[in-house]
Amino acid sequence: MYKEKRLFRSEFVPIRGLDYHVQTWTGQAGPARPALVLLHGWMDVAASYQFMVDAFTDAFAAGRAIIAPDWRGFGQSGLSPAGYQADSYWFADYLADLDFLLDHYAPGQAVDLVGHSMGGNVAMMYGGVRPARIRRLVNLEGFGLPASRPGQAPGRYAEWMDGLKSLQRGEMALKGYDDVGGVAQRLMKTNPRLTPDKARWLAGRWARPDASGRWQILGNPAHKLPSAQLYRVDEVQEIHQRITAPVLAIEAAGDSMGQWWKGKYSLAQYHERLKQVPDARIAVIQDAGHMLHHDQPAPLAKLIEDFLG
Repeated sequence: MYKEKRLFRSEFVPIRGLDYHVQTWTGQAGPARPALVLLHGWMDVAASYQFMVDAFTDAFAAGRAIIAPDWRGFGQSGLSPAGYQADSYWFADYLADLDFLLDHYAPGQAVDLVGHSMGGNVAMMYGGVRPARIRRLVNLEGFGLPASRPGQAPGRYAEWMDGLKSLQRGEMALKGYDDVGGVAQRLMKTNPRLTPDKARWLAGRWARPDASGRWQILGNPAHKLPSAQLYRVDEVQEIHQRITAPVLAIEAAGDSMGQWWKGKYSLAQYHERLKQVPDARIAVIQDAGHMLHHDQPAPLAKLIEDFLG
């Protein structure tokens, strides 16, 4: 079993009618430094950052609050406000949740923000909407989505409504597992670079047993629904142009884009979009796939430390 170098503390914060689960790692006593906020990706949890946090040097972590929330509907955060059963999740809610969380943990202060995948997309959008709240921004494979066309809107709304009915019929339920070892095997199947010790540690935080003893992934299956809203690249780029923080876009050498989009959206197109960000640079992590914070936590931590200073 993987052994943590830095122990985290779990706490719950009331955010917009939800009990938000947040993991915090507090460095050794030292001069005050900007809080470091870590945003996880789709179907992931805050604990996913443990290996990267452990790889930070003591000098970097000293005196620095490191904060990682479970997004709504993931991990131990609430699925939806009390009395309401969530059957859809809207991207704008992540921005608002982050805004409230920063008001709680760093009122009136700029933070260093790191986001992976979906969390990277949230970080980039938030950086343009609230530029004064971000000192430096690190985007870990938050590529955005292929450009959409207005003509796709009718079909997308129909697809979303059909998905809601499938959800109600229980057809989108997440697979359960007999034990934590089964969850670990699932994680390693998705990411062959994930070592067994890390997989088993992460499995115990990515899933938990239900009343019958069967292990269930900590995520609302409603996240699997297609969004009713199209991804409008022109709007996104208008927001990205307003980012004032320096941005470090870190990619894995393994081409996630080619695997996902099969030519519909490429790494070259993503790089072209990054040119809209006033101060952005690109770094690449070798021998890593999309879950680069699992695959190469030490080189990734070094890049982030050097960038944040």
